[in-house]
This record gives sequence, structure tokens and C-alpha cells, in this order.
Amino acid sequence: MLRMFLPAVPPGVPSLRSQGLLLPRHSVAGRWSDLQNFSCSLQDLERDEDSLSEKECVREKLSLIHGFLQADVQNQLIELETKLRCEELSEERYLAKVKALLHRELSAENGDAAPLLQASNGCSKNGAYGSDEDSERAGPDGEEDSAMEMEEAAASSSSSSSAPTPRTRKARRSRSNGESKKSPASSRVTRSSGRQPSILAMFSKGSNKRKSEEVNGEVKQEKSVEKEEEELEEEQDEKRIKIETKEGSEIKDEITQVKTTPPAKTTPPKCVDCRQYLDDPDLKFFQGDPDDALEEPEMLTDERLSLFDANEDGFESYEDLPQHKVTSFSVYDKRGHLCPFDTGLIERNIELYFSGAVKPIYDDNPCLDGGVRAKKLGPINAWWITGFDGGEKALIGFTTAFADYILMEPSEEYAPIFALMQEKIYMSKIVVEFLQNNRDVSYEDLLNKIETTVPPAGLNFNRFTEDSLLRHAQFVVEQVESYDEAGDSDEPPVLITPCMRDLIKLAGVTLGKRRAARRQAIRHPTKIDKDRGPTKATTTKLVYLIFDTFFSEQIEKDEKEDDKENATKRRRCGVCEVCQQPECGKCKACQNMVKFGGSGRSKQACLQRRCPNLAVREADEDEEVDDNIPEMPSPKKMLQGRKKKQNKSRISWVGEPIKSDGKKDYYQKVCIDSETLEVGDCVSVSPDDPTKPLYLARVTAMWEDSSGQMFHAHWFCPGSDTVLGATSDPLELFLVDECEDMQLSYIHGKVKVIYKAPSENWSMEGGLDMEIKMVEDDGRTYFYQMWYDQEYARFESPPKTQPTEDNKYKFCMSCTRLDEVRQKEIPKVAEPLEEGDGKMFYAMATKNGVQYRVGDGVYLLPEAFSFSMKPASPAKRPKKEAVDEELHPEHYRKYSEYIKGSNLDAPDPYRVGRIKEIFCNIRSNGKPNEADIKLRIYKFYRPENTHKSMKASYHSDINLLYWSDEETTVDFRAVQGRCTVVYGEDLTESIQDYSASGLDRFYFLEAYNAKTKNFEDPPNHARSSGNKGKGKGKGKGKGKGKSSVTCEQSEQEPADLKLPKLRTLDVFSGCGGLSEGFHQAGVSETLWAIEMWEPAAQAFRLNNPGTTVFTEDCNVLLKLVMSGEKTNSLGQKLPQKGDVEMLCGGPPCQGFSGMNRFNSRTYSKFKNSLVVSFLSYCDYYRPRFFLLENVRNFVSFKRSMVLKLTLRCLVRMGYQCTFGVLQAGQYGVAQTRRRAIVLAAAPGEKLPMFPEPLHVFAPRACQLSVVVDDKKFVSNITRTYSGPFRTITVRDTMSDLPEVRNGASALEISYNGEPQSWFQRQIRGSQYQPILRDHICKDMSALVAARMRHIPLAPGSDWRDLPNIEVRLSDGTTTRKLRYTHHEKKNGRSSSGALRGVCSCAEGKPCDPADRQFNTLIPWCLPHTGNRHNHWAGLYGRLEWDGFFSTTVTNPEPMGKQGRVLHPEQHRVVSVRECARSQGFPDTYRLFGNILDKHRQVGNAVPPPLAKAIGLEIKSCVLAKLKEDTMETSSPEKMETAD
Repeated sequence: MLRMFLPAVPPGVPSLRSQGLLLPRHSVAGRWSDLQNFSCSLQDLERDEDSLSEKECVREKLSLIHGFLQADVQNQLIELETKLRCEELSEERYLAKVKALLHRELSAENGDAAPLLQASNGCSKNGAYGSDEDSERAGPDGEEDSAMEMEEAAASSSSSSSAPTPRTRKARRSRSNGESKKSPASSRVTRSSGRQPSILAMFSKGSNKRKSEEVNGEVKQEKSVEKEEEELEEEQDEKRIKIETKEGSEIKDEITQVKTTPPAKTTPPKCVDCRQYLDDPDLKFFQGDPDDALEEPEMLTDERLSLFDANEDGFESYEDLPQHKVTSFSVYDKRGHLCPFDTGLIERNIELYFSGAVKPIYDDNPCLDGGVRAKKLGPINAWWITGFDGGEKALIGFTTAFADYILMEPSEEYAPIFALMQEKIYMSKIVVEFLQNNRDVSYEDLLNKIETTVPPAGLNFNRFTEDSLLRHAQFVVEQVESYDEAGDSDEPPVLITPCMRDLIKLAGVTLGKRRAARRQAIRHPTKIDKDRGPTKATTTKLVYLIFDTFFSEQIEKDEKEDDKENATKRRRCGVCEVCQQPECGKCKACQNMVKFGGSGRSKQACLQRRCPNLAVREADEDEEVDDNIPEMPSPKKMLQGRKKKQNKSRISWVGEPIKSDGKKDYYQKVCIDSETLEVGDCVSVSPDDPTKPLYLARVTAMWEDSSGQMFHAHWFCPGSDTVLGATSDPLELFLVDECEDMQLSYIHGKVKVIYKAPSENWSMEGGLDMEIKMVEDDGRTYFYQMWYDQEYARFESPPKTQPTEDNKYKFCMSCTRLDEVRQKEIPKVAEPLEEGDGKMFYAMATKNGVQYRVGDGVYLLPEAFSFSMKPASPAKRPKKEAVDEELHPEHYRKYSEYIKGSNLDAPDPYRVGRIKEIFCNIRSNGKPNEADIKLRIYKFYRPENTHKSMKASYHSDINLLYWSDEETTVDFRAVQGRCTVVYGEDLTESIQDYSASGLDRFYFLEAYNAKTKNFEDPPNHARSSGNKGKGKGKGKGKGKGKSSVTCEQSEQEPADLKLPKLRTLDVFSGCGGLSEGFHQAGVSETLWAIEMWEPAAQAFRLNNPGTTVFTEDCNVLLKLVMSGEKTNSLGQKLPQKGDVEMLCGGPPCQGFSGMNRFNSRTYSKFKNSLVVSFLSYCDYYRPRFFLLENVRNFVSFKRSMVLKLTLRCLVRMGYQCTFGVLQAGQYGVAQTRRRAIVLAAAPGEKLPMFPEPLHVFAPRACQLSVVVDDKKFVSNITRTYSGPFRTITVRDTMSDLPEVRNGASALEISYNGEPQSWFQRQIRGSQYQPILRDHICKDMSALVAARMRHIPLAPGSDWRDLPNIEVRLSDGTTTRKLRYTHHEKKNGRSSSGALRGVCSCAEGKPCDPADRQFNTLIPWCLPHTGNRHNHWAGLYGRLEWDGFFSTTVTNPEPMGKQGRVLHPEQHRVVSVRECARSQGFPDTYRLFGNILDKHRQVGNAVPPPLAKAIGLEIKSCVLAKLKEDTMETSSPEKMETAD
């Protein structure tokens, strides 16, 4: 009946796939005449459509296109026809199936060869529009995907014979915003008058894309095939009606769909096609074509463009559309608006046309000669980028229904629009190449790279700026994503580098868009040669073994756990579909999976399931450290006071009691279960919970009393209960100060615990092949080397306390030590003087091992007493005035009072007093109550406590006080410490020398009278401190208000003991902050430094001319030394074993900071990290002291694994060690900078304590505890609430520096003034220096400079205070006002009813690229993403004079991670010198290189004041050891009596 539907296939017609749906190409002319005949017939058919029935219509179309159908499709058609004939199918069903089949063929067989089908539907997986760049055309890899998607989308179950195929997830494409529901296969070409439609257009009309039947990602598969087909038919009818209403160029359908929301009253009208504002002065119209311009088909047949003569056969080898070049082009919409083509318009099926001169593909000359003028080419079906053509520029191309065009030069009018396009493409090239080789850089480094890259010649712009990076962020990130997709599966994606994560947050980039559209970004992504980074770590055997044995076991365990976790819950990002897709089974990763028949060795998720959102989120989570984890009780007193039914038969005493004291009979030996134990043996003890391992203890005494047969257990701590956790050696135990009495019946059996003392030749044994095993594991043998402090996580050499003859039967080291500590803590009085007034007076009191005498200075907490001078209320912030919201539309975001970097909540420093009397009240029984000691003290005023308040303290020395005759009584218990306060005139040395030569030293020159508000001469009794009742302690010299005998001695001693400086090797030395601090402390001299980065190495040399600085890889040097070399290739002498007494350094850790747990890949990265190399240096050289400095998160990386393994290595080498977090701001800089410090000391040395804070600092920045495995550790620091000195502020730091402008570049200028503050006097140094160096600052672009100029000077000002105005910039251009175009769901409207949203996402819809705005004073990206990021508080923020710097960065950027970088009063970012001062570098300290090199040197350094404080602690340990050694050698017998 319908046989005529199926004409025979003409012989020799190639299949559709190879021909890309185009007619056979015999010659250009022939081909075009065929095409024109063909399209004419189609048009005629279309015209008559109304008069034809559906059946006739299908028949006609089929007869036209049948010649191009593949054999299997023809067979299916025949099969359908047979069914129709046998009446298995009704005619309607038959027609529906034929249509569906044809539709599917047309869409599916679109291979690389048919760009007209690539109608780039920009619709992403979650219904968002593809971004501007989603339209790149599928490269070779994209073919199958797109074919598959289109097939599924178009006709998921219309092939006649198949059962209903379930629609896979990929078919989901729900469109948002009620956008046009076109088939993804439909050509983008919509019919307008006189336009030649493509073949596909004819069919696309009949195939509207079905609405997604997915709800929340669950596919409803129950629909029967019939139902779907009926729906399809209905939809087709609907669609036909819609299309028929389109007349001429006015396409109402699209108009209604583009207008997503009625514009708010403030929104100006936009063009419905190109989405540009109609009132925008920059909106330009296309000027029209010259008279001789040709239409596209005619132009394409011009002989100037033909590669072959008409009669050549060469053309048949073409598998693709013809390719030409086009120059002097303009792109415009059908209203003639010139518009960009990369903002998603093409993807949204908006018709864009272009005009220009078309040239043959081989012509490289962009001028008009030899070109064919063409008009209204298009509409553009797709645009694409092909790789950088060997040079710097990328090639951009358009595809129309007839040809591919590669763009050359734009027309003059179109050039500014096109320049942005080139800028963005070039920029993504810079970013991908830069990050490929530098994965660890920060956002600021990337900015620097971009700002210092000179754009290639011929592009219409002269510099890249941050604004351009943010403008193109979406595109750049998508290029990075596509780079990652094309990259190796075992390489961590570039997308999760810290720098990309910051860019994604700042610019509000939507991830996964590109993958949603699953297109290749750049047709031939440029492959980049990667720098391999540092070499493989050189390790000593010991370090290698620890890492290797631990990891191979741990990784297996983790992977088992991971599998368990994954089975229960796959993490999802909740944003994209990617992470919820099934495995593809095709990619490298899938093929390696066991279920696809691979080895399963590489643990890797399917490439399609690598979700960018998830990767970024996990990397972010890993950087955030939760400081507030609830404390877990420590497992002390394990079996406290439990009684157990005694089984007498097990236990019998051996021999007689060796001692009886009253109630207890002590024994030496006991027999338990036929095993004899004696005092001093070690035993295992059964825990209450049988699932727990046995406890281990040493028996220090055994006795029988009323409780039964007892023993005293001194517990051992297993390694797994220390901070080492699972990294510890399973057989290693640690001594702890914990013990208790227990019943003998708890003893489970005898064990052997061996003490492994460090060998005599310990320091020379480094790097030898040592056996990692310390003892054989027979289940009953253990060993210990260290004592462990559970609160501070300190591993120390075991104490040397020995029992005496008379207590050895019950000597317990733990009891003895705990008792010592308790005794020390109890306050006691001594040297009674006289009695009177119901009080007993004393000359001295002691507490915590410190003696306090009458006349001494004491520290008290600020609450201990107040002054009669009411303090001037601290500068409260002025109440906020009402703000003009029209002018400052973002000000509403500033509702929080808290300002980062503010000192409003910084505590007061200690109160200082001088002891007048020490007394106890006499009780009714006539005895003094010595448990309650009181002090009568004189109060000292600090300058800020007088009526002059803070202003006075800013100019005064921080250790200046004023005497007062005001007295008060305080509890001795409240005393926080002892200090020295002298009358300045009594000093024999200068005040500077006195202050610098010890801690806790104050002086006064005047007395303050609060009643009269006068400063007077101090009274006599103030000057000669405490002659009264000073007893024996009257000091030498003229009544120098010295503190006490002990203090004097500790200061005199170094005179007799010459302290040699430690020979130091500083690895990763940077410009030398750590060494500088150690030199200031006088503890070391750095003889060798290693720094790979040349500018920093040069700076180190400038400041340390005597140091050998190696500018090479530390791994290479260690290899040389370990292989016996004495010099390196440059002839520099290498330090040998025994030379290095102190090793310090801060190994960079970026490589594994963004990864939360180890797996085989990240582990190998860690195994090769510089931390491991640094530990190998320590193992080889075995220095006396070792210091590792790092970012605060060092202690948290990888669930603290990095920290644990570091400590584990040190313990295994035999080092005493500990770790802590210090806040640099507490040691005298105006900056918050928390740093993790690991300290270690060789056996026989004293392990240093962490230095007590010197300055008070903002409490928020002082959370220094560390949680490891749910245990909370603190360092030994006790000054947590207050400190000796006030906080240092930005004003203290830099108020004396001369004013400079944005971009100041003079390397040397004069100070133009005296130092104003104590800090400035210190930092300028005692030598008079007229020249100020490096007061230079970065030159910011015109736009950034304008923004800085408009940030108010009030404290806490930042971008939210910017006015929304037009400003003329220094480069002659003018900024635009930021337009608010959307209703902001979260923040509502302003008080005047104005809109607050700048992007469609404000309304909860996906972002729309057309909403982006640029060149505005208020950066568009900040309100765009502000709600998710704390309103970007601090970006473009000014420092506050009375506040402090946030962590000094390596590159100050107003939109960087550390945004508060504007000077408090000048319109610029901070200068290099200001940053150096915020780090505490002396003004004389030299830096090297260009401005960014210098910023980086300063930002990466350890603040010298922090290093100095640590150095002083190390120095006191060296001194203590020296004293001990001299005492031991001089008087061995004296020592014994002392015991």
C-alpha cells in the first residue's frame, strides 16, 4: 500500500554517517545545484503542508530524503510496512513510528561531519543553560557521546522491534525558565523569510524535546512505549501550530520565552535576542553590507574560493563541510545589534548572522584583497575554538548550514567586542599552562602571573587585569575542567588547586556545566610539558622504612574502610548529575575495574563520575580546621578503686615481709599461677572490658593489708594511646606519671619491658641502615625509650630519679614526681620577720619554684585591682548613621559588628605591683594561717592607665611604668609571675641595654598622682626598692631595684659560662626570618642555608654574608653528602656529619594540604614530599636541636597523619620531641599568624618549652589547642588571658613611614621624620639610618585604583562601602554603574524598594551569562556570590590604625584571600616595607628582586620576633645543660648530698 514510500537507494550514495547528511559532492557547482533543488522541493513541500494530509506529508518527505538512509534503517522501514500490511499496526501508529525512526536517524547519525546538527543545545544536566562557551563543537572524542545523547533524547524507544528501552540518566534535559523546548538535535536554524532551511530543520519541527520524566534524578520507566509515542504525536502537533505562527522575522514564540521575568520597575529594557540593554551607550548597530556582497550559497560557488577545478575529483575526499576564512567580520542579531557570540546566545537558539570578506582556507593575509564580500552569513549553528596555532593566538570558527568559517580580523566596529573573546581564550591558555606547572600557587600568584603577562601583539588590549580574569572566570574554569578530563586519570585535577578554588568562589563559577553538555572545549587541547617539580625525596633508611611499613598497611586498611563507607553512603555534591551517573565502562578508569575485566589495581572512579563540585568541596573542607572539638577525657586512672573477688589459690607470698609499717606488710616476691614475680617486674593487667587489650605496668611495691593482697602499678602507656596513635610501634611503650594501687588478682601474667637507651655513639649513627624492629615480637616483650606527658604531648628522656636505700621496696617514680609537682605548686612563706596588727610578716614567699621577696615586682591579672583614674572608655565605634542606599547599595551587608583585624576585644596586659609586705593573718589559736598568704602591694600605672589614655602609650616604651603610692592587698595565689621594676636613674647601663638584656623588665622615671593628674618625681621609698626587711638578700651595687638573688644570679651566670653558638643549617630558609630571630636571641649562627628560589637565596646572602647558601634542591645535596662528597658541583663545602648542631626549616607542604586522607596516590606524593626529606636531614646529621615550622594546618593535614609520622620518625631516631601552635601576634608583631612548630632535642639535651607570650593579642586569633584523634592537646603556655605587654598595632608598626602613592617604585627614600613608637624605635635599630628601603607598592590597574580611592577611611571599611557611581578612570575610560536586575530572594529589597540581585541566581535560578557586568566600581562578582561567602567581608578592606594585619600574604591583592591590604589612609595597597614591619623584620634587613619577589620573601618568612622567642627557650636549655655539666665535673660528691 505504501510501497511508494521507499524508492531504491541510488547506487554509490555514501551512508549518512560519512557524509554528514549532505548530498554527494561531485563538484562545487553540481553540489550546490543539487542542494538548491533539494531545498526548493522541501520549501514547496512545506508551503503545501496545510493542504496535505499527514500521511502525504510524511510520504513526500521520505521520498526526498530516502536516498540517504542507511540500509538497516530502510530494513526497519520495510518491517514496519509489513506490520502495517498484516494489520499489526494501525496507520497512526505506523506514521508515528516512521516519523520517530527518521527523526532518530537524523539526530543520531550526526557525526563529526555535520556541524549543522551540533545545534549546541546549551542545556546542562541540572537544567541550567550551558554557559557562554558550551557551544564548542564536539571533537572526535565527543562524537559518540553526543550521538548517544541525541538518540536517547529524541526517541528513546521508537525503534519498532525493540522492547521499551529504559531512558538513561543522560537523556535528562529539563529546561529551566520555560525556555524553548527544542530538540537537542534540532538545528538551531529557525525559519525566517527568505532563509534557506537545512534538511534537518524540516524534521526538527516535528520533534519537540520531551519534558524530563525524571523527578529528583529517579527515572520513571513505567511509561509504556505506546503512551510515549502518543505523547510524541501530540507534542508534534502542538509544535507545528507554534511554528506556523512564526511569520517573517518577528518570532513571537522566542520573545515570550526569553523574557523570563517581567522587568522590575528599575530594570531598563533589554533586547529580547541579544540581551543587551537598549539604553546602553555601547550598544552598536551593524552598518550594513556593501552593494556587491553575496548571499552565502552564491558566495560559496565563487571560483575565488574553490580549491579544485570544477572537473577535478578531489572534492570527493572531503568528509566535512567546506572550510573558509572570513576577515573584517561583524556578528549581529536579526535586529542588527552587534553582539558577542560567546554569551550563550547561539546555544539558546538565537539567530546570529555575520558579514565580512570570505577568503580561501590557505590565505593567511587578513586584508580584504582576494576575499569575496558576503552578507548575512548564517545563522551561526555553532562556534568553536581550535588549538593555539603553534603561536599564541587561538583559532575561532563558526559553522553554518553550509560551511565552516575560521575568523581572521574583525571589522573595525566589531573589534572591541571580539577583543574580549580573544582575551578570554588567551587568558585560559595562560591559566592552564601556569597551573599545570605550579599546582600549589595561590590566587594572588595567579593574578600576578596574569598581570605580568604581556598580551600577544595584534590583540586589542594592552594588559590583563584582575577584572578580566573575573570577567572570564566561567570560561577559564571550564577550560581547566576540560583539561582535567583530557588528562591522566591518576593526576589530581588542576581544578582543586587552591588557586582555582578561590577563583571559583570569588567569581561564583558554576561547575560541571561543561561536562553536562559533554563537549570538548578546545578541539585540540594544547598538550603541555610538565615541570616535574622537586626531585624524588632523598631519604635515610630509617625514615624510608617508617613511612613505607606504616603506609602499606595503613592504605590497605583505609581502602577497606572506604569501601565500607562507600557501600553505605556515596557522597554527593547535590549540584550536578555527574556524581550520580553509572560507570561508562569505556574510559581508562573503568577498564581497570574488576567488573569490566580489568586488574582493579588502580582505585579510580569512572572519569564521568569525577565530580568537580565534590572535588572542590572536599579540598575546601580539608583546609578548614575545626578548633572547637569537644575534649575527650584522657584515659587516666584506668581501674580506679575496683575490688575484685580474690581467688586465694592463685596467689601466694614468697618469703617473709621485708618491711612492715603499721598496717601494711611489704613483700619482695609473690607467686601467681606458679609464676614468681618480684618488685620491679613488669606485668600485664586484665581490663574490665575483655575486648580491650591488656594494660601493662611495673610492679613498684607489693603488700597485704585490710584490702587484701595488693600491689602498686606504675602504668606504661602504649604508643597507640599517645599522640602517635596508629603510627606508633606496636611494641613501644612510654613511661607516664600515672600509678595506682591494685589487687594482685588483676595481674594476668609477667611480661618483659626493655629500656632501650640511646647508644654512646648516637649522634654519629644517623643514616646508617638500622633495623626498624627494636625487639622481637613474641607476644610478651616490649620496650620503652621515652617518658610521655599526656597533656602537652611531650616525649622526653626518662627521668633519672633513683630510689634511696630506705625506700626502694616501695619506690615509685610516678609518685615521687607527682609529689614534687604538688609540693612546688603549694604556696609557702619563709623567713618570718615580725608580728603586728593580728598579722605575721615574712621576708619571702615561694610558689611554682619561684621566690618572691619584699620589693619584688609581681604580675597580676587585670581584674586583680583597678585604678582610681577611671579609664577612658575604649574608642567605641561611632553609631552607624543611616546610609543612602541608592548610593551605597551594598552597605546593607555590613550588619556584623565584628571586624577582622580589630583589637576591640584584646585583653589588658598584666597589672604590675611591687610587694610592700608579705603576711598571713593570725588565727584564734595564735598561729598564722599559712595556707592563706596575702601581699600588700604598690600599684604601678601604665601610660594608658593615666588620664592621657591610649595616646600616651603609643609614644612610650612598652615597659615604661609610673610609680604610685596607691596600695592594695591581693591573694598570693593570684600572682601570675615575677618581674623586675627599676627606677631608671638608678641604672648603671642605658635603659635600652637594660630592657634588651632580659625578659620581664620594666622601669619608671616618674610617679603619677591620679588625684591631681600630675606626673611627679618618685618618692624616696620608691627608688631604693625594698631595703625594708630585706633580710640577707641586700644586693650589691647602689640599690638597683633588683628583683631578687635568684634573678641576679641567672643574669650573672652567663658571664662565667661562655655560651658557644650552635652551628646551624637552615633548610628552606627563604630570605632568613627564622635565622634572623635565632641570631637576635644569640643562640646560633647559621653557617649553611638551602633555598631553591634564587631571589630569596640572594636576600639571605645579603643579610648573612658569612653563610654558605646553596641554591639547589635539598634532595640533591643530601644525596651528595650521604654518598661521601665534600663539595657540590659549584665547589661549595657541604656540612658533614657532626658539623650541624641545630637544624631548622619550614618545608613547604602544599602538595598534600588539599587531600583529606591518604590513598596510594596521595601517599606517594607525601612519601616524596619535602617533609620527608627534611626528616632525613635530621636523621643523617643528628643535630642537638631540631625545629620544623609550618602553617597551623600542618598539625591537621590528613587527619593529623603528617604530624604523627613526623613525631614517629623523631621518636624512632631517639629524639625527645613535642609540637605546638604559636601565635606570632603574641610575640610582638601587629599581625595574626598562627604557626605549627615541632621541636626536638637530642638525648641528653633538655627539650625546650614553648615561649610564654609577651604581648596580649585578640583572643579570637589565639585558639592554639590542637585536636588529634579526638584528644585535645595544648602547649605548655600558661599566659592565656593576659601578658606582660600591650598589643602592637598597625599604628605602632608604620605610622612613621612617609606617604607614597599607588605604584610607588623608588627603592630608597628618606624617612622624613623620627620614629613615633617603641616598635618603630626597635625596628629602625640603634644605628642612625637616614635611608628607608623598599617602601614601594604594587601598581594597581586604573579600575582597582579607582575602587581604592573610593573606600572610606573609617575603620572596617571595605568593598561594601563603595558608591555605585560612574567614575572617570586614570586611563581615560569611564566605569559604569552596577545594575541591579533581579529580585534577591535572600536579602529582599532595599528600603526604597530597589532590587538587590545582579544575576538570575538571586531568584534561585541557574546563573545566566548574559547577566554579567564589567567595568563597574562595585565588582559585579562580589554581590553575585556574597551570600555564600560571608559577604566577602574584608575584600578591598582598609587596615585599621588600632588593629592588626591579617596574615601577611605573599602578594597583597584587594580581592585576594587576604583582602584587608589597603593602607588605613592612603589609596594604595600596603608597601613591601610595611609588610616587612608587620612581620617584625628590622628596617635594615635587605630583600632582593622585583617588587613581587620581595613581597613573596616577606610573606613566606617566619616573623623574626617569634623565632627570637623560640631561640631564647632553646638558649636556656643549652645553658641549663652547660650548668649541669660543669657542676657534675666540678663536684661529684656535692651532687650526692644534694639529693
